[in-house]
Amino acid sequence: MKKPLQLSFTFLLAGALIASAGCSSSNSADTSKSDAKPATNAVKQGGTVNISLDADPPKLDPSFSTALVDRMVFQSIYDKLVDLDDKGNIVPMLADKWDVSPDQKSYTFHLHPGVKFTDGTDFNADAVKFNIERYMDKASTRRNELQAVDKVSVVDPSTVKIDLKQPFAPFLSVLTDRAGMMVSPAAVKQYGDDFLNHPVGTGPFVLKDRVKGSTLTLEKNPNYWKEGLPHLDKVVYKIINDSNQALNNLKSGQVDITNVFPTKEIPNFANDPKISVVNQAGQGFQGMHLNASKAPFDNAALRSAVDLMIDRDAIVKVVLNGAGTAGHSPFAPTQFAFGDTDKFERPNVDKAKELLKQGGKPDGFSFTLKIGTTPTNQQLGQMIQNMLKPAGITVNLEKVEFGTLIDQAKNGNYEAVQLGWSGRPDPDQNLYDWDVTDGTQNYSRYSNKDVDTLLQSARVEGDNNKRKELYDKAMQILNTENPYLYLYHSNNVFGLSKEVQGFVYVPDGLIRTATLSK
Repeated sequence: MKKPLQLSFTFLLAGALIASAGCSSSNSADTSKSDAKPATNAVKQGGTVNISLDADPPKLDPSFSTALVDRMVFQSIYDKLVDLDDKGNIVPMLADKWDVSPDQKSYTFHLHPGVKFTDGTDFNADAVKFNIERYMDKASTRRNELQAVDKVSVVDPSTVKIDLKQPFAPFLSVLTDRAGMMVSPAAVKQYGDDFLNHPVGTGPFVLKDRVKGSTLTLEKNPNYWKEGLPHLDKVVYKIINDSNQALNNLKSGQVDITNVFPTKEIPNFANDPKISVVNQAGQGFQGMHLNASKAPFDNAALRSAVDLMIDRDAIVKVVLNGAGTAGHSPFAPTQFAFGDTDKFERPNVDKAKELLKQGGKPDGFSFTLKIGTTPTNQQLGQMIQNMLKPAGITVNLEKVEFGTLIDQAKNGNYEAVQLGWSGRPDPDQNLYDWDVTDGTQNYSRYSNKDVDTLLQSARVEGDNNKRKELYDKAMQILNTENPYLYLYHSNNVFGLSKEVQGFVYVPDGLIRTATLSK
């Protein structure tokens, strides 16, 4: 019998942070990586970096956020207990180190001393307990991510212990994102439900001004706990829905970084003297929720007919210009769960019509597909619309502002809605909440007891090979019943001015601002 290991992780903060602060990305300026201007030992201090976002962040509270653009801004306002490095490894952040019990059910975090929230209150073990328990509340979007947590105990001001009900393989991975973000308990109590408009964290910047639908202006946190950071005085997020318009702003110097980039333009900037392109495989997926709680998509045969008529390869070629891969699962090629379940059938009109007949709609049917307002959203919607016509399926497109689109999906106010997911390191985070009964991202209102059992079993299994077998079985069911139609895995593609120094690409695809300078 093997002796269980007591795991402990430590982090040398000062040296590592100063080193990373002075280093730009080593990526090249071609279509796969960035070659922003190399940083020198004397990093420039002060100044402003402008970052364009393709949608207005709906909710600046990690407890209720469901949008990628929220998470972009969160990187400047909040810190997490643990983070990801540029290789995708889990590394310390607000927790200097942690210990894991031999039974994998207790995690003891040793917190970095002397950290304060930007409202001047202390970050300590009590704050961690407050945050984790807040995310566990039934009203929080994070509740399923922390479903395995039994209790949170304050050992002393700099030590907190989290006990799990059972082993939970993705636990540390979950804490690298919103469930691990620390907000000020005092600010939450002060602002209540309006905290999402008054975010307070321990991060490198503080929200100073917001013009809805236009800009978010953040100013330097002068008391940031990471020595020598941040370098900038300000970060300004500008809301620009159109990626082509964002590129024009990048070329004119109105923005320094774009969180999206028109893929057809990628080859044109391979050797550009002023702009580089970051084009890296992402961890997520794009697709369509089909509302399984009402007609027409309470009928699995009709869902499958729609799925069968979609030409995924054509979408990747036309919409993404090859900056992604066609797929049929939530698992990105970089994840251990990726495999045969990502394969898909080519469009087949005869087979689709047979499915329509099974579903009681031999002459076809119509439905409304709600999409976002960006050119990419519209192009994707129009392609799907045209692809379904040969089977007699009529798609009516309805454009909806992004924040409203999420609310309507969450409330079930739709027949079909095109929404994707930016992805997380652990496969559980790309699947569980979408397909488990009453999951926080289960906008399809889908329920299958066998899927629930398989996904729950995968959460407590420590062997990744066995976890993959469980995910394979779940996906065999999901790819037959099709509550969500997976279309492709898109790359993370940013535009970056070569005047910007200190940019480091991290596989979660989020733009971290603490080390940037210009």
